[in-house]
Amino acid sequence: MNHPTPAIVAQSAVRPLPRWALLLLCLAYAVPGFVGRAPWRSDDLASFGYMRELALGHTDWLHPLLAGLPGDGDGLLHYWLGAWALQALGGWLPLELAARVPFVALLLLTLSATWYGVYYLARGRGAQPVAFAFGGEAQPADYARAMADGALLALIACLGLAQLSHETTGYLTQLACTALLFFAGAALPWRMAWPLLAGLAGLLGLVFSGAPTLAVLLGLGSAWLIWRSSDAPPRTRAAAVTLVLLLTLAATVLALRLDLWRWRIVGLDSAKDWQSLLRLLVWFSWPAWPLALWTLWRWRHLIADRQWHRHLWLPLWFALVTLGATLTTRPADRALLLSLPALAALAAFALPTLRRSIAALIDWFTLLFFSVSAITIWVIWLSVQTGVPAKPAANVAKLAPGYLPSFSAWPFAVALAATLAWCLLVAWRTARNRPAIWKSLVLPAGGATLGWLLLMTLWLPMLDYGRSLEPQVAGVRAVITERQGCVAAYGLSRAQVAGLMHHGQLPMVDPSQLPQCDWMVADPDESPSVVTVLPPGQWTEVGTISRPTDRNDRMLVLRRQGAEH
Repeated sequence: MNHPTPAIVAQSAVRPLPRWALLLLCLAYAVPGFVGRAPWRSDDLASFGYMRELALGHTDWLHPLLAGLPGDGDGLLHYWLGAWALQALGGWLPLELAARVPFVALLLLTLSATWYGVYYLARGRGAQPVAFAFGGEAQPADYARAMADGALLALIACLGLAQLSHETTGYLTQLACTALLFFAGAALPWRMAWPLLAGLAGLLGLVFSGAPTLAVLLGLGSAWLIWRSSDAPPRTRAAAVTLVLLLTLAATVLALRLDLWRWRIVGLDSAKDWQSLLRLLVWFSWPAWPLALWTLWRWRHLIADRQWHRHLWLPLWFALVTLGATLTTRPADRALLLSLPALAALAAFALPTLRRSIAALIDWFTLLFFSVSAITIWVIWLSVQTGVPAKPAANVAKLAPGYLPSFSAWPFAVALAATLAWCLLVAWRTARNRPAIWKSLVLPAGGATLGWLLLMTLWLPMLDYGRSLEPQVAGVRAVITERQGCVAAYGLSRAQVAGLMHHGQLPMVDPSQLPQCDWMVADPDESPSVVTVLPPGQWTEVGTISRPTDRNDRMLVLRRQGAEH
């Protein structure tokens, strides 16, 4: 018998995941990594530096500079959000935490938009399960809710989401705006007001986050699929399509008027590049991508029948566009991050078709992987704290010389509670008679949350020591004995300049103001060119400060002769 869809789902299988459990899981995933962490070097710290300069009024809002260095080209929205938060909350919260408040909201917004997007996709006619001869099939609303739960679990389970979604960079603003646009394409024309508002925010947000091309492609694709949908009357679809096209046109014009188009297309020149990209594709979106491929295989006859079912074509279009950006732009992980909501949606529609053997394989692999990972994190933490066993502590001391371990009761209690919750979750999943359709993604999502939470509690001091510039900047600050005048930056990265300004409270300026400064901090690798711009005999090398965990990462400190006071 040929079924209209491969989904055969009974009402007993679509019981909702308890709302309290879902909310607690989202908070447990979203909050750690934003609270109590120092800004990490590279984009996270550099973005914070621009936010701080904007909040203090030291630079222009449309063309922000950090000691003369322009932004990273990933738009302005993340700088603005952080700066506004610093102005509003800087007097109440630590500066790092104040700047992160909007980004906590963006991550939660991403999770919420993905859930609601899949909910409306699952309400479509082509997504509905087979009707049973004597009743008992899943009801549309219950089925849609269960599928949305599965998509949210699949998104949280993606390994690549963890770090990039917890940094104050344009990566997260692009991710949230992509999720908003995905929700708009899924909910129109079921609903009009909120989806249109979400679509407008998503399109404008992508434009101001440095991705106007993605905004146009995703907006046009969404409009086409809404028009081809059979889930609403033609007049309603025509109105929705017209509005989406107008919003896309407005975003295009805005990007042109503000000169926000940036082409960064690159190619893959060697087999090594292809291998690196393939590894990224395999682990970054695990476990969503194999389930997404299974969905496309099991629902292939609906893809081929030219009825343009949105529960398949909308996430497929979003995934194809973002995967295309992954292949043609750098860094590749930034573009691949934007594919995760779409891949999670496709993964959710694999759940009604999964065989019991495949579900069991997912469970056992997940159980072993995350349990071993959690045990490893605990063992290394215990070794560093107590010296038993001795080898992990010795390895940490070798990798992070100078690190002094400390104990904090609150992170320890949170980590212990999370570990106990994982044990209870494993016991629940291994119990019999659990027909919920989303059950195969409970352990992947719970394990990913456990691993991230343990890293952000037990290992956070070690990670901060290794990934923060604070220890290195402390050495630079100790060398610069007089801080009344300016300090010129030469050849330093944006993150290094931001670290010197924030951690060291040093008044960094660009090299053009060198004649007014008594101190300079430079990259030693740029020292030959430094010599060519310095007046002969006027500057003295004071010291070279290395980062404790990487001796090749150094800062050269120079002082003008006669500047001793």
